[in-house]
Amino acid sequence: QSVEFSRMDMADIALIGGIIAGFFLLIFIVWFFSTWNRLVNLEENINNSWAQISVLLKQRYDMIPNLVNIVKGMAKQEIQFFDKLFEARGAAAGALKNGDIAGVARAESTLSAMIPKINMVAEQYPELKSDAGFLNIQNQLVAMENSIADRREFYNSSATAFNKTIQMIPTVFVANMKGCERRDLFEITAEERENVIIEF
Repeated sequence: QSVEFSRMDMADIALIGGIIAGFFLLIFIVWFFSTWNRLVNLEENINNSWAQISVLLKQRYDMIPNLVNIVKGMAKQEIQFFDKLFEARGAAAGALKNGDIAGVARAESTLSAMIPKINMVAEQYPELKSDAGFLNIQNQLVAMENSIADRREFYNSSATAFNKTIQMIPTVFVANMKGCERRDLFEITAEERENVIIEF
């Protein structure tokens, strides 16, 4: 009888052990998939915010040649400046096409510092200040600069949250399995802006 009870006890222990193991396995599975989905969500936030920035940047890059063409006909003395602006635009557009966020940031540091100088050119040439095409593009560039700044803030916030998350334990293990990599921030530093010196 004691042997029979002993067998029942062993069976109960095995059953309880199996239930406990199954419970922890279920918790692990739920945690794993919820963590995976959270990483997917964070990545999509980054991709979406960068896509919005890309659209605005491309529109701005497409406007610059038109701006240069207008100025070439009215302010021939400033062609050198606008050639530099066109070169900066080419570098930024190339980096954007290649998906090089750090490269875009570097090029934008130069380009963003040059665009406000357009106002200085316009002040020296009354015919530019009264040209509807020039004023239209100029206003659009300023509006885009503000929109890009807003979206850059959201992108950097999303990228920072993602970069922190993929380094945290135990999320780092799921991130490694998923192949998550640190995302570059889209930063235009004041120091880089100050290094751009353009004289008229």
